[in-house]
Amino acid sequence: MQSKARTVTEYLLEVPEERKAVLKKIRALCRKHLKGFKETMQYGGPVYQRDGVAEVGFASQKHFIGLYILRTDVMQAHADQLKGAGISRGKGCIRYSKPERVDFTVVESLLKATVRSEGQVC
Repeated sequence: MQSKARTVTEYLLEVPEERKAVLKKIRALCRKHLKGFKETMQYGGPVYQRDGVAEVGFASQKHFIGLYILRTDVMQAHADQLKGAGISRGKGCIRYSKPERVDFTVVESLLKATVRSEGQVC
């Protein structure tokens, strides 16, 4: 869902109730691990920038929860961990068809790898 919310807190108030806890947990992990990143709203959803470049984001879309990991090397390194029923992947997007499909251990690994990455942003 593209939101007109001005802050991530406002955005989280708008999301469907069945997704709220998962999105709040993703936000908490982002805030914990993405030190030095700026939390902002862009493209209708929460985004985490470093040096003015968006590297991570998440969103409640119509049919899935999207986690956007925009460092290509990070996505490639985690490809095997992102296979499974109810999960599809694009160049910089992980789509979880149901909230319970989100593996927070993998999300944490993706975030930690993003902090260390100097790879290309897609």
